[in-house]
Amino acid sequence: MTQEPATIPWSRIVADVADALIFIDPQGVIRVWNAPCETLFGFEAAEALGQSVDLIIPEHLRSAHWHGFEQAMARGATRHGAEVRTTRATRKDGRKLYVDMTFSVVKDERGRVLGSAAMARDVTERYLAERARKAGG
Repeated sequence: MTQEPATIPWSRIVADVADALIFIDPQGVIRVWNAPCETLFGFEAAEALGQSVDLIIPEHLRSAHWHGFEQAMARGATRHGAEVRTTRATRKDGRKLYVDMTFSVVKDERGRVLGSAAMARDVTERYLAERARKAGG
């Protein structure tokens, strides 16, 4: 038997999850940026909040990102569901990363789209090792 908590500490959940958690509004502005985001991308929350998510998207991928994002906002769902996608990201210091990400469209109780949430994890080392192994074999 599980017991319902009196109140759910949403801010603690966001703060304490192990992966980077980003929430962007329908215009692509970063509204939630937890501590693992700071570690992964190198931007403090104060630097990222209120900025375009372009902050972490490599320039050559932005057009494709915005096309997919706009479609998801219009549909109210992502095209890939809960599938983990490996993509590129950029750190504050300019270093390129490979990250595994999941995306979801967040809606209010009436079904109106509020934005998009993403969970991210650095897989650069694994990705590069796999790529080198494939190239050598």
